[in-house]
Amino acid sequence: QVQLVESGGGLVQAGGSLRLSCAASGIIIRVNDMGWYRQAPGKQREMVAVITSGGTTNYVDSIKGRFTISRDNDKNTVYLQMNSLKPEDTAVYYCNANIGTLAAWGMDYWGKGTLVTVSS
Repeated sequence: QVQLVESGGGLVQAGGSLRLSCAASGIIIRVNDMGWYRQAPGKQREMVAVITSGGTTNYVDSIKGRFTISRDNDKNTVYLQMNSLKPEDTAVYYCNANIGTLAAWGMDYWGKGTLVTVSS
């Protein structure tokens, strides 16, 4: 059973910073793409940032230059460093990872989410 556990959310003032972490655990053969998604109240979930196993990154335009995604392949962990936070960044942030196990080459797994609240 693969699990993704997020940490690092919380309340921060506009202009502040937070760092999210997400660790994958279980019987893992390989970890392919990892990423962060977010869902604000009343809105659809959107991709924030994705990083491949080789380190190639992709970001949604609204956070470019402010957020940085990174990963530690030895720890099966992905991070999201969020700087210059804005109230519109307020959302539940979800970790996603495509993971290969004994049963499948790659399946998508999701964390339970961590709330980020940015006050103005």
